[in-house]
Amino acid sequence: MRLTGLTYIILTMLIFTSCEEVIEVETPSESPRLIVEGLIRVDQSEPFLPVRIKVSLTDNFFGEIPVTNLDNILISYQEIEDGVISFSGSSTLAEIAPGTGIYEPDPDFFDDQRIPTVVTFAEETVFNLLISHQGRRYFAETRYVSSVPIISAQQGNATFFGEDDTEIIVLFADQPNKDNNYIFDFAFNEYLVTSDEFYKDQLFQFSYFYDRQFEPDTEIEITLMGADRNFYNYMDQVIEQSEASQGVFQTPVATVRGNIFDITDLDNNQVVDNTGRPELFPLGYFAVVQEYRQKVTIRE
Repeated sequence: MRLTGLTYIILTMLIFTSCEEVIEVETPSESPRLIVEGLIRVDQSEPFLPVRIKVSLTDNFFGEIPVTNLDNILISYQEIEDGVISFSGSSTLAEIAPGTGIYEPDPDFFDDQRIPTVVTFAEETVFNLLISHQGRRYFAETRYVSSVPIISAQQGNATFFGEDDTEIIVLFADQPNKDNNYIFDFAFNEYLVTSDEFYKDQLFQFSYFYDRQFEPDTEIEITLMGADRNFYNYMDQVIEQSEASQGVFQTPVATVRGNIFDITDLDNNQVVDNTGRPELFPLGYFAVVQEYRQKVTIRE
């Protein structure tokens, strides 16, 4: 059978049309989860804690992370000595700039809601975060953790990844007579966790490598924070899964369980975890830690 030119064109169009089938890709979906960015970094030379809690919601796989509004948010704190509360206080927070999802001490409250830094001078100070959001209640508890100063931070000449590396050599002294965990913030969303298992009560020097070069005279600020073991473990998982491509509290590649719990349906005020209710938890972490900063200027 011979095909005319017109018949050939029509058959060709039918073949290509049949190949243009729409393929729908299923992406992971679930009800939005609350995300809480609750890291409070304390400089004990300042008069007040820099309280700044950011909240948002998880969205579709390809969507942006939207901010959200809370019904209520409160931080309470107390020092406990031998089972007795020696002092206590609280701070009511408010979204000062509407639409940002950022909550700070409410300036319109009838008295000063800022938290004085002096409350962190005692390491037994316990901080609680209480949140109400869309009919659900969330709770987190953390203890203040101190840190140590960075003795020195300077640029080195070694390479690790390749010729475009930039080496930073850091020296600090471990806090004596206790088990310590530390988190380094090397800026550019790059973090490092370390514990004093192998350098307890000693000076410790190490090299950190950026896999890039910087323009001469670039100033990099490095931060050393204290951390309890739970925060250390949380950050270790986030760093591993995000590969330093996201912020500390943004949604990681896989869900990492933090220390903030949904307590809406709990009928026992002594139980504040999600045991037996694995689907009910927000993302993020609440921590109050001391930090020390050191600046490094990149030379040619």
